[in-house]
Amino acid sequence: MSAFDHQEIWAAIDKLAARLDMTPSGLAKMAGLDSTTFNLSKRTSADVDRPRWLSTESLAKVLTATGVSFAEFAAMAEGERPQPPRGVPLLGFAQAGSEGFFDDAGFPVGEGWEEVAFPGMAEEGCYALEISGDSMTPVYRDGDRIVVTPVSEPRRGDRVVVKTLDGEVLAKEVARITARTLELASLNPAYAPRVIERKHIAWIARIIWASQ
Repeated sequence: MSAFDHQEIWAAIDKLAARLDMTPSGLAKMAGLDSTTFNLSKRTSADVDRPRWLSTESLAKVLTATGVSFAEFAAMAEGERPQPPRGVPLLGFAQAGSEGFFDDAGFPVGEGWEEVAFPGMAEEGCYALEISGDSMTPVYRDGDRIVVTPVSEPRRGDRVVVKTLDGEVLAKEVARITARTLELASLNPAYAPRVIERKHIAWIARIIWASQ
């Protein structure tokens, strides 16, 4: 793979934004960056009019937020046609808490689900959940859609969806892990953290993308 020039890198940012039906400013905000980060005026240094390169930190944040791999981004920079977004099954949080919709590993079962387009390289078994209520604001709001993938062992700092054996479904952040318990920090500061014994957990799925 040849080295990319300045124009190719920024063109890839524009292509990625267009692929997600948003402006470069919207893409920057989605990645947690200042909304002006990808503006045309930021692509050159005003004092000497020399090219200003996209930082590796900004690129990493964009790829994480969109679920797009570096290989996909490189293909956009090289002018290759990227893979079309893959459809993943969409379920509601109410369905996630009901019996019969998931197997023991946390994968959805059955057919005929509505699908949503996921812009990244979706792993096998990924699916989407539609947020309902305000318990996850301001990170996730009512109507947002998140893409999750079942995991056998979460890591500290992961944002996860957890289903208990009682049918409760929670979207939180892993704060601490012990041999017996999982401590979950609430995304909404109005809600208290939770400590759940592992034996009471039906399955855990890691959040890998959100349609915010």
